[in-house]
Formats: sequence, C-alpha cells, structure tokens
Amino acid sequence: MILELTREQTEFRAAVSAFAQESVAPAAAAIDDANRFPLPLVREMARRGLLGLTIAKDWGGGGRDYVSYALALEALACGSAVLAVIASVNTSLVAEPLEKFGTDAQKQTWLRRLATGGSIGAFALSEEHAGSDAANQQTIARLDDRGYTLSGRKVWVANADAADLAIVFAATQPASRAISQSGRSIGAFLVPMDTPGLTRVSSGDSLGVRGLGCMDLQLEGVQVSADAMLGGPGDGFHIALWALDGGRIAIAAQALGVGQAALDAALAHAKQHEAFGQPIANFQAIQWMLADSATELDAARMLTLKAADARTRRERPTLEAAMAKLSASEAAHRAADRAMQILASQGYQRGSVVERLFRDVRAAEIYQGTSEVQRMVIAEHIGLSPS
Repeated sequence: MILELTREQTEFRAAVSAFAQESVAPAAAAIDDANRFPLPLVREMARRGLLGLTIAKDWGGGGRDYVSYALALEALACGSAVLAVIASVNTSLVAEPLEKFGTDAQKQTWLRRLATGGSIGAFALSEEHAGSDAANQQTIARLDDRGYTLSGRKVWVANADAADLAIVFAATQPASRAISQSGRSIGAFLVPMDTPGLTRVSSGDSLGVRGLGCMDLQLEGVQVSADAMLGGPGDGFHIALWALDGGRIAIAAQALGVGQAALDAALAHAKQHEAFGQPIANFQAIQWMLADSATELDAARMLTLKAADARTRRERPTLEAAMAKLSASEAAHRAADRAMQILASQGYQRGSVVERLFRDVRAAEIYQGTSEVQRMVIAEHIGLSPS
C-alpha cells in the first residue's frame, strides 16, 4: 500500500499551485464582486491545459490520471473556487461523458474544442423539481421525422453564460412515475447554445461562487437531429450518474482547496494577531480549532484521493465519490467557520478573504448532490435498501 504521490504528480501540483497563487488568487475578490464569468482567466487555464486534464491526448487533453486532476482542482480552488468549478464542469460533466459515450462524429465536432478551451461546456440536468430527485425530468424530448424537439426549463446551469455546448437531459417518452424514477425514460442531448429556441435566463444572484456563469435555460421547441443524442434513448440517466461520480470527486477537491485556504488564513492570523500581550496562537482554544481543521481536511483529502484513484481504475466508484464529497464539503465548511471565528470581526467583514471563502464553501454541500443525497447513496451502498 503506497500513500505517497508520484514525483510527476507532486511537480504537477506545484506548477498548478504556483499559477493559482500568482494569477488566480489576486483576481478572486474582483471575480466575486463583479459576479461575471472570468473568461480571460479561463482562457489562460486553457492555454495551460487545465480544461481537459483527464481527456486523452489524442483529443487535445492532458491524458492525466484522476489523482492529478483532483490535485489540480484543489490547488485552483485555493486561489478561487470559481475557477476550479468552471474547470470541473467542463471536464467531468461535459468532456468526459462525451469521450466515454459519444460517437466518433460527436467527438470530432466537440471533444477537442472542449479539451483545449476552444469551446466551453455546460451540464443541464437540474430543474425546479428535479434537483435531488434528478430522475423527475419535466423537460420533454419529442421524436419526429426531423429529430427531437426539446421543451422545458433547466435551472442553475453552471458555465451557461459563456458555454458553447450544453448536455441537456430530457424525458424521451411519456412514462409512469415508476419508470420515471428509474431514469429509463431519459435521454442526453448535445445542444449548441446558439440553437434557435434556447434562451439564457438570469437565475438570480447567489451567496457564493459568484462568477460561475450560472443561468437558467429556457427551451421552447429546440430542434436537434437524432444524432445529437448521447448514447441511446434511455441512457441519459446512466450517463448523468456516471458523470456525477467524477463531478463529485471534483467538487470534493474544490471544497478541500477552499477549506485549506481558510485554514491557511486562520493560521497566519493566529500567529500575528495579539491578545492579552501574546499571539492568539498561544491559546489552547485557538490551537484546538486549527488542529481540528487540519485533521479533518487531511482525512477528507485521503478519501478524495482514494476516490480519484478508484475513478481511474473502475467504471463506477459511486460509494467512494459520495464519501469524498460528503467528508470534504463538510470538513471545509467547518474549517471556514472556524477561520471566521478566529479572525472575528476581521473575518466577518464584507470583502475579507475569509468572508468570501465562507460563502463559497457552502455551495459544495449543495451542488452535484446535497450532503443528504450523499448520505442516501452511502447508505444504499453499505446495504441499507432505500425505503
């Protein structure tokens, strides 16, 4: 059993971390304040090969293992959670399922562009009543002699503001509730964002990860050809779950980056801020908070790296991915909360680094499956049948 990173993984993490600290972190506050998709930095990530790290080199990707990918996302998130999530959506939720399930023609059209940053991808699964209950798709895909016509509304679609392509999930046939819950009636469609009938609609402001380019998508008679379908007519839900296995590992890594940044900020403050004539780092109450954060983050990091390694080796590391996302998101939330407590008014102040981290980390317990959903997945995989 070897628990050490390879030399290549270590050097790669260091290179991404240097970019994150030199170029990403200085822009994080401005991205948050403007709530605007940071296209110049996304293009810089693309130039550095960070938008398709796990995609085969033949398709313009980095051809790297999932551990390296998780390390890169954690390093990026230390600088800005927004940049890490943008990269993870493009890679885990769009490029990877296209590489896995796409036809040669679909790959020729889109995969290289996604892997190199020539195009940006979005993942349109969630709806008002299909978040945790993702199989309950109300968006409809009707088949006729021209192909499929899509109608419905998707919500909180990350990257949508700048995306060129969305994978849109829709019900392909009228179905009973039992069939709908199984996901057997769902298809996945590659929909260019400039397709007539597809409209971007503001999804409103969010507490954190501002600048992610989240939009709602309104689809009114969106016509796509039959060869726009990814996989078969009933494969969409399986494709979504397969993609989310990777996406949840990516979000775990993103959460760890935010949590580590919060711990670093709290540690630096504790060493230099004085109370009662000495640095507050000398007080046991502060030491224990920092020790708990460091321990919990490192434990979650081990689960995340285990899940990343399993993603490289196995088709569906669903249990490992759920455990990683649950542990990392909640450990990072606690680390940010403790950091705010340690910095007190300096951390609570609007515009402080810790205040932004505190807002950003909360989303990791919600998107790509809430903590409650992760617990449901874990319970089922350890032998507890769903009620």
